[in-house]
Amino acid sequence: QVQLVESGGGLVQAGGSLRLSCAVSGGTFSTYGWFRQAPGKEREFAARINWDGSITYYADSVKGRFTISREKAKNTVFLQMNSLKPEDTAVYYCAVRRLIAGEYDYWGQGTQVTVSS
Repeated sequence: QVQLVESGGGLVQAGGSLRLSCAVSGGTFSTYGWFRQAPGKEREFAARINWDGSITYYADSVKGRFTISREKAKNTVFLQMNSLKPEDTAVYYCAVRRLIAGEYDYWGQGTQVTVSS
């Protein structure tokens, strides 16, 4: 069945960088996305990419600092995070959806990113 496994989270100082990975198995999807949820806050959208990587979209909060990409041959999605801020601290989730718009169908367990000041 479909499974998403995130990796690459950890502890980093403000201004540093991390690269998250999401290994997807069991299918190919129209949209691949990254979301995050900080303590005491709702889950929020961070970035998405379409199947062939030709279209990307970012939340204003991460625009210019984060880059989403996908390696089609390995069905793996990446999130390169630069210039990290303490407010980026959250659990980051990878998600996919069958359609080009609407609800996401499958989610990973998440990986913790902690940015110290």
